[in-house]
Amino acid sequence: MKIYLVGNPNAGKSTLFNALTHGHAKVGNWHGVTVGALEKEGAFGAGRSTYVDLPGIYTAEGRSMEEKGARAALMADPSAPVLFVAECATLARVLPLFYSLCRGRRAAVVLTKKRRFVRRGGAVDERALSALLCVPVFCAEGLKRAELAQNAARILASEPLSGEAPSLPENCYIPARVTLSRTEALLLNGWFAVPLFLCMLAAAFFFTFAPHSPGDLMKSGVGAFFSGFLGGFARQISSHVVRSLLADGLLPALGTVLGFLPQILMLFLFLILLEESGFLSRLAALTDGAFSRIGLNGRAVFSLVMGFGCTAAAVLTTRGLDDRRVQRRTILCLPYISCSAKLPVYLTLASSFFPDPFLAVLLLYALGVGFALLAALLTDSGKRSPFVLELAPLQCPRPLFVVRSLLFQAKQFIIKTATVILAFFLASWLFSSFDWQFRLCGAEESMLADVCRGLGWLFAPAGMNDWRIAYAALSGLVAKENVAGALAMLCGGFPYGAASAFAFAVFVLTCSPCVSAIAATARELGWKRALLYALFQTVSALLLSYVACFLWRGGAPCLVLAALPVAAFCLLRNRRERIPRPRKYHARRVHR
Repeated sequence: MKIYLVGNPNAGKSTLFNALTHGHAKVGNWHGVTVGALEKEGAFGAGRSTYVDLPGIYTAEGRSMEEKGARAALMADPSAPVLFVAECATLARVLPLFYSLCRGRRAAVVLTKKRRFVRRGGAVDERALSALLCVPVFCAEGLKRAELAQNAARILASEPLSGEAPSLPENCYIPARVTLSRTEALLLNGWFAVPLFLCMLAAAFFFTFAPHSPGDLMKSGVGAFFSGFLGGFARQISSHVVRSLLADGLLPALGTVLGFLPQILMLFLFLILLEESGFLSRLAALTDGAFSRIGLNGRAVFSLVMGFGCTAAAVLTTRGLDDRRVQRRTILCLPYISCSAKLPVYLTLASSFFPDPFLAVLLLYALGVGFALLAALLTDSGKRSPFVLELAPLQCPRPLFVVRSLLFQAKQFIIKTATVILAFFLASWLFSSFDWQFRLCGAEESMLADVCRGLGWLFAPAGMNDWRIAYAALSGLVAKENVAGALAMLCGGFPYGAASAFAFAVFVLTCSPCVSAIAATARELGWKRALLYALFQTVSALLLSYVACFLWRGGAPCLVLAALPVAAFCLLRNRRERIPRPRKYHARRVHR
């Protein structure tokens, strides 16, 4: 038997799902966290059952992609029981949705976020409400897994839901005070909230990347452990092949990638605090006006901010957008938002073209945001979609939740490093250390050099006619962490000057995302469009790397002069006769 978890976005469905199933569904204090149905077996009374966590839904006729998906899943299984998850504060509003979705099914109402509701003066009597609705009603807050499983099993004793949604009498439900606190009012003021966000972002970057910052010190410690401690043991191994594998291959590459784990986790800490506090949804509301000017809306902020963590996960969050056109354009922008996997590459290259790595990384992140906004502006069709958003409640981030989220991200990164990236490093060392007769040799005489030597021309206009650079760049199409590891393994670092380093960083910034992000795009838009986006981004990234090298070497005035005729042509081409319309004093003018 399947039991469906249904309710509004951000009502607590995924938290309940994780509690019942020992699952790891992503949770957050913002709408649209769950974007597809998740199934997992969990405790149900004294036995087991399969729970299905559905995306949030506001109305039975919802038009967003996540709402359509939830409605389709329920229609495909018309007799399955439902656990309807509702916030105490929105109970009166969601009862019509409960009846429209659950009529004819066995159902139970699970109340969440009761403590905050009571603090605001609200009250709810679960027994009286259960008698009124004729379905089991229980509060999930503070219950252990066994207690949740026993309450969920009460659904078997209920009768199928019938009738219409009743009004809530005072003996069942007293609504909470609906007032804005000073803090909430202040965070809805754009003149305060947006500068506050920029200051928080600058502080996060400073503590993560600045010299002698906590992030830099932890990175140095991990690097010293791999290169010094483990490298010292590896160099004492008598077997030449094993010594080369460890000392020249795996340890430098793994040390380069894992050395950035503390900084990646510090970046994730900032994102988790932004989500969990409820500040992210207010940022989306405040920036809707600016985003509407480039054809997006405030909801796209959720996906773009998630892009700083993982592009593939951010692509999936675009299902929460109401408009298919906005979703396509948001996905097109996301590869230019620097994900955490690009961070090792930036820090590897930063010292080559900027004396301060903090300013270098800040420049690259800002450049990525600029490219993303430019892509949205260039693809703007002029049509605007409506913007409706429910603000998440402001709350103090829970320390245990933050720690668990960081540990989960660390585990995911280490698993990825120990599987996909380690396999890539092993293959790279093997093919770069042996010739076609499988004799140990230098990199220039290896099988990898013979295969990749024809690719050196790709970066020749940027001053890098080197097959090793081309191989490192293309390895990023599998996983961006591979780029830093390949540079450490094949080159011992970046061997070229500032102009080439900046050009290579621009290529990594603007090229196609990794395979997992391409697959996520294919799930949303189809393989044809996903591969077309990837090809366009890779080719344009090469051209942009040439331009970046040219600009660094002092070619900015020439580029401006060359761009002036193009800009003039575009302006003249877009001139058209407009329809006359009334103006002040009822004047009618024709503009050409």
